[in-house]
Amino acid sequence: MSFPILTATAVLPAVGAIVTAAVPATRRTAAKWVALLFSLATLVMAAIVLVRFEPGGDRYQLTESHAWIADFGVRYELGVDGIGVVMVALTALLIPFVILAGWHDADPLENKSSRWRPTQGFFALILMVEAMVVLSFEATDVFLFYILFEAMLIPMYFLIGGFGDRAHSGTDENAAAQRSYAAVKFLLYNLAGGLIMLAAVIGLYVVAGSFSLSEIAEARASGSLDMATTTERLLFLGFFFAFAIKAPLWPLHTWLPNAMGEATAPVAVLITAVVDKVGTFAMLRFCLQLFPEASKWATPVIIVLALVSIVYGALLAVGQRDIKRLIAYASVSHFGFIVLGIFAMTSQGQSGATLYMVNHGLSTAALMLVAGFLISRRGSRLIADYGGVQKVAPVLAGTFLIGGLATLSLPGLAPFVSEFLVLVGTFAVYPVAGIIATLGIVLAALYTLVLYQRTMTGPVRTEVRTMPDLKVRELAVVAPLIALLLFLGVFPKPLTEIINPAVEHTMSDVQKQDPRPDVEAAK
Repeated sequence: MSFPILTATAVLPAVGAIVTAAVPATRRTAAKWVALLFSLATLVMAAIVLVRFEPGGDRYQLTESHAWIADFGVRYELGVDGIGVVMVALTALLIPFVILAGWHDADPLENKSSRWRPTQGFFALILMVEAMVVLSFEATDVFLFYILFEAMLIPMYFLIGGFGDRAHSGTDENAAAQRSYAAVKFLLYNLAGGLIMLAAVIGLYVVAGSFSLSEIAEARASGSLDMATTTERLLFLGFFFAFAIKAPLWPLHTWLPNAMGEATAPVAVLITAVVDKVGTFAMLRFCLQLFPEASKWATPVIIVLALVSIVYGALLAVGQRDIKRLIAYASVSHFGFIVLGIFAMTSQGQSGATLYMVNHGLSTAALMLVAGFLISRRGSRLIADYGGVQKVAPVLAGTFLIGGLATLSLPGLAPFVSEFLVLVGTFAVYPVAGIIATLGIVLAALYTLVLYQRTMTGPVRTEVRTMPDLKVRELAVVAPLIALLLFLGVFPKPLTEIINPAVEHTMSDVQKQDPRPDVEAAK
């Protein structure tokens, strides 16, 4: 039996979480280093998975399959395609930066014993989220995926509700109430989606007699599985509803601004750059592969919802006074682009959507983490409390600008490539939708540049005159992310070569082909 490398990528952070939690309470620094070392070991393992993956090989590679709950046909089945392997790599890459950025976020506060923050628990929960997210990107058994899809809510709930942002304008009691509200809202929204998905998972098993993606695909190919149209549509809706909440897609997005606003900046990155990607990833892996006809049936409505997310999220970002909530609404807009690319059902659109998931993770992490460093210095999330920061902290302001420019998809930075592919793929089949989506680009430039202008330029406010610039640890967080944004902005080929073959399989699942250019009309 070959080494179970996919299992190892999830076991490492899970073991790291246990070891970190077991570190004595007085050894907070040791707990941080244990968590960081386990996250780096997971990154090495994910890099090995990426190297061993063959883009032109089988659809699912490095597979593992073992009996689990045999009486119910549930198996422990893992495998990665080109989409899954890049998402595993993204997750493993971001977690060390999340840990470094949150190095002091869970330290006990002086003279505030009621708000004691267990450092070991904070970093153990981050590693536990990583383990579950990585395994969800690898799971090819529907029931196994569902268990992970729901289980990751538990550590996220405690990260949001128990380790909130210290930069709160109200009293300690008010801040605790706001954190509790955000955590409960996050949990209830996602649990509601999960319960509906559970009904759909059971329905799928009743119809297909299996939870295995490979077995269901073989049954479809051989003609032995023929779902009734109504049944397939109902099952699709059950899965898609849960994924749309996780994504998040309008109008099921309202939990996100609360969660990101009240969480620490690293946890906010964990939410939008890591956990939320499970929703859009699952649309590609499960919705399109299991329910191809229903996916095509629902496409017109989903395209409209994606467009509303793009424009609505961007408009609300323009009007925000809170830095973190602005980034949250910008993410709602960006997830609209991802969903638009997926359901345009063109190779350019789906390749762009997958690349967008990676690039959005990098750009949002860069912007949110620098924003977190800024907020921790001033103690306020309000845009109006800043001004002239670039004169006293030029490196902080410069990295903040690059993160913002990546968010608005400036050419030369990684998100531009993915956004361009999504728009090209959409315009080829839905030209009106492609035109409307470009409004999101204009609004992104508006909210990003206005945010930079109001916080970084102008007269230096008294409260920021003594603000220190980025420290070595903070530079170690931001510099690699900016380097990746620049590298993938000019040379995305290493990722597209991995993603494109997987997209071809997905296009084959839904029996779609790219439209041919109308040469006569172009003359």
